[in-house]
Amino acid sequence: MPMNIAIDGPVGAGKSSIADQVAKRLNILHLDTGAMYRAFGLYALRSGVDMTSEEALSGLVEQVDVQVRYEDGAQKTLLFGEDVSGLIRTGEVSAAASAVSKWPAVRRRMVRAQQEMAKTADMLIDGRDIGTVVLKDSPCKIFLTATAEERARRRYLQQMEKGDETPYEQVLRELNARDEQDMNRKTDPLRQAEDAVLVDSTNMTQEETVDAIVAIVEEVYGKQ
Repeated sequence: MPMNIAIDGPVGAGKSSIADQVAKRLNILHLDTGAMYRAFGLYALRSGVDMTSEEALSGLVEQVDVQVRYEDGAQKTLLFGEDVSGLIRTGEVSAAASAVSKWPAVRRRMVRAQQEMAKTADMLIDGRDIGTVVLKDSPCKIFLTATAEERARRRYLQQMEKGDETPYEQVLRELNARDEQDMNRKTDPLRQAEDAVLVDSTNMTQEETVDAIVAIVEEVYGKQ
């Protein structure tokens, strides 16, 4: 059976960057599922579709071509062959991803693709419903989180580095709104799986967080 590791957590918890480092340490693939939803969110924005219409989005998701490729140890997200890895990290696309991901048809399509990939290779998958839906039978599940204030601080600093001067207070408001939406959506809401190990990184460095997660994986699968 392939090694399947599930990492869930709220927005701004650092799942993608931490998962990247853990996967490199373990020499396995890292699938950032959020990037798949973000790519579809970008497509929905470009298409001008009504984000509140389940019917419209259900039809659109059947047309979209989202692919994930790995080059030089990093994931590239392609939308109809276009590398959108950078474009999908904006606030607008992040909000669109949250809006489209609440619809059952969209999630079913993405989950099927993720599960098929996990059947064939050792893989670490991060997102918001990995341990509860996508890899619910995995013996290795982690819920990565931090306080809302710390997550907002990290996101604020990241955006500042990119030239985005959105005030910290606004970043925190948007993050809290995203948490509320993710935790209360009807389909596959964000929650910690009963058998997931909680990792609170509020007072941890990235390296310390990676070490903690690798230790959890090695407890389950042994040293790699």
